[in-house]
Amino acid sequence: MNNNNHNIMHQEKDNWDLVIQGKTSLFDLRLKEVWRYRDLLLMFVRRDFITVYKQTILGPLWFFIQPILTTLTFMVIFGGLAKIPTDGAPKLVFYMSGITIWNYFSNCLTDVSKVFLSNSAIFGKVYFPRLIMPLTIIISNLMKFAVQFVMFIGFVIYFYFQGEIHPNLWMLFLPIILLIMALIAMGIGLILSSMTTKYRDLTMLIAFGVQLFMYATPVIYPISVVPVQYLWIIKLNPLVPIFDYTRYAFLGIGDFNIVALIYPIIFSVVILAIGVVIFNKVQKSFMDTV
Repeated sequence: MNNNNHNIMHQEKDNWDLVIQGKTSLFDLRLKEVWRYRDLLLMFVRRDFITVYKQTILGPLWFFIQPILTTLTFMVIFGGLAKIPTDGAPKLVFYMSGITIWNYFSNCLTDVSKVFLSNSAIFGKVYFPRLIMPLTIIISNLMKFAVQFVMFIGFVIYFYFQGEIHPNLWMLFLPIILLIMALIAMGIGLILSSMTTKYRDLTMLIAFGVQLFMYATPVIYPISVVPVQYLWIIKLNPLVPIFDYTRYAFLGIGDFNIVALIYPIIFSVVILAIGVVIFNKVQKSFMDTV
């Protein structure tokens, strides 16, 4: 009788659709589960895109207002008062090219870094692959980027017909550039989110740190204005080739070599791998510390 009961229990265990285990390998990322929950991922993306501006008066217009106001501010302060050159490109598209790309990176990094704290309520109630939430952030911000990018392209077309800029076919390389940026932002964000479960002070420092990091990235200035003695320091930043690419491809200014992308590609893969492994470790016990 005991043997029969044992066999029945063994068969029932084998027939489970999902088995949740507290102890798994550090490198067991369960990527198949993420694919199985892709409908949930799409639902979260739709939720984020619709509800963020649902109760605002101007709604999706904020997608346009924010980069325009930031661009105008940069034009007055950095282009007008500080007299920072733009390598011959019109100030409007020069600053907008940097802002559009930077907004995607900074929003992804900041939002992913808060993923545990922002979703602790839902994480504590129902099981689903935790990587769904960082992926949701990356895709949701990509949709916001697309809206702002359309506006940027509108200005590019205008200045192109004015003969002031000279875009080229490197523009077609943009999806790969966005992928590199997304991997870097997600990797760093996952590491920071794992640390904020224990050290809440980091949440105060992240936004400030991202803002400082913007000045170490050629968002508001071309790489050509950096003094030679500091150039090697700036080039340690894996985002530098990305901004060089953007202005070369869409504005036709500066210098770009595809070999320069080897460093950010390697960096993105390594930092994402580290971030996912740390995230996978922390997700098993973070409810005890949040």
